[in-house]
Amino acid sequence: MNEMYGKGILKGLGVSLKRFIDTYVDDLKWIGRRYKTDEGIAHRSSKDGRGIFTVQYPEEKIPVPEEFRFVPFLVYEEGPNGEKNMRCTSCGICSRVCPPQCIWIVRTTDPATGRPVPDPLEFYVDADICMNCGLCAEYCPFDAIKMDHDYELASFGRNIMNKARLAKPASYYDGIRPINSTRENAARTAKEASRAAAKAE
Repeated sequence: MNEMYGKGILKGLGVSLKRFIDTYVDDLKWIGRRYKTDEGIAHRSSKDGRGIFTVQYPEEKIPVPEEFRFVPFLVYEEGPNGEKNMRCTSCGICSRVCPPQCIWIVRTTDPATGRPVPDPLEFYVDADICMNCGLCAEYCPFDAIKMDHDYELASFGRNIMNKARLAKPASYYDGIRPINSTRENAARTAKEASRAAAKAE
């Protein structure tokens, strides 16, 4: 029994020693490229990475997968003269489906008629209570709200994000979620084409 335990300890120490040595072997093979480079991070994250290493955060950051989600943001289309055309119509679906109720919207009204205008006057997300579930983005009928990849939101005060801070261009969304964006743009184009064809008839 004691012999078995002794062999197990030696085997465990051997594994630790092998990984310790592999660290320096891999460092020599990837000298100058293993740390603080995109190529080095990709290598260490792959099955070919050997040895023991620590991600040197914040100098190094592990790339997040496309489906990673953090707090939501508002998508706007960039006009020819640099204007921001918000996709959001302030319908309020996102705030109604939000489980922790961290979204609230102030609607814009036409001063002449008093009727609502399809553009939010203000849009707030309390990032401190947001559970990052993505239901707001899933239920939005206009693809106006999406889940962000930006997870570095630590602050000394409340993290209540307003419309100005939440608004990001469609090109930003295309960059962080290229597969989803391509699929959604194709569906939107097909829908617009069928609508135009129906009008032509």
